[in-house]
Amino acid sequence: MAVFHLSHSTHLIMNNNLLLGLVSFGLLFSGYLSGIKFFNEVCAFNESCPYFFGYPACYFGFGMYLVMFIFLIAARMGKASATMLQGVLSVSFLGILFAGYFTVKELATLFDRGFSEYVLGLPTCAYGLVVFVAIFAVAMKLHRKE
Repeated sequence: MAVFHLSHSTHLIMNNNLLLGLVSFGLLFSGYLSGIKFFNEVCAFNESCPYFFGYPACYFGFGMYLVMFIFLIAARMGKASATMLQGVLSVSFLGILFAGYFTVKELATLFDRGFSEYVLGLPTCAYGLVVFVAIFAVAMKLHRKE
């Protein structure tokens, strides 16, 4: 029985691709939410629309995912990848705090009305929180290996 071991650089590439995939997913999901709000002036999935400084929270989520996407693309183009990774760590941590705050605010509704209150079973902020946590975890793993 043969056992295959992946090289250190192969692990880094796979984790970097995973990181880019997670950030891309967050960017697309928050972009969809932001687009619906911007063009139709309603929140997607018939949810309440949390606001932050007078703007829908999904706009800020989109901005955070966009910044991380730019950092990762810059790192792929040879720009200081350690600096870019530190940027992803910082922004994803901020995203955890941001999405976590809005998710906690939705818990009362979730416990009062149940999962059926949300088209996707949970508030969209909760999904943003999960993606930010996943990005932070993968970025931390990459950061420790560099």
